[in-house]
Amino acid sequence: MKTVLFVCTGNTCRSPMAEAIARHLLDEGKVPGQGREVFVASAGLGAWDGSPTSHETLETLRGRGIHFDGHSKRLTPEMIRKATLVLTMTRSHLMGARALVGGEAHQDKVQMLDSGGDLEDPIGMGQVAYDALALRLEQVLPGRLRELL
Repeated sequence: MKTVLFVCTGNTCRSPMAEAIARHLLDEGKVPGQGREVFVASAGLGAWDGSPTSHETLETLRGRGIHFDGHSKRLTPEMIRKATLVLTMTRSHLMGARALVGGEAHQDKVQMLDSGGDLEDPIGMGQVAYDALALRLEQVLPGRLRELL
């Protein structure tokens, strides 16, 4: 089984949203040939273990018919080592995850989710910013999952 790990800062907004949307795309067969062969998870470089997912993230997901019931997890080197692919929300997350795992063996599997640039943190920006982030994730995720898995 392959594992895709999404990484952001606090693991309460961007990475859980990416995790939930990716799982939904895989379960719905919108990424052909992958389905249940992929485990999807998320973590944060600065996360407090057990923090709840933001209300706005859950509201955005509910509006898309996606249920998510997770809590934040702090990123560890072991998570990166075990993952098939680690997708970060920003370049600074990329650098932080690569530094955390160290060595050459796992560097290439840590990549930006959106090769077009950073997916900015919507915290404090209102529901519209969360909805816009979800739209961007829905545009980027199918191609990235097909390409990298």
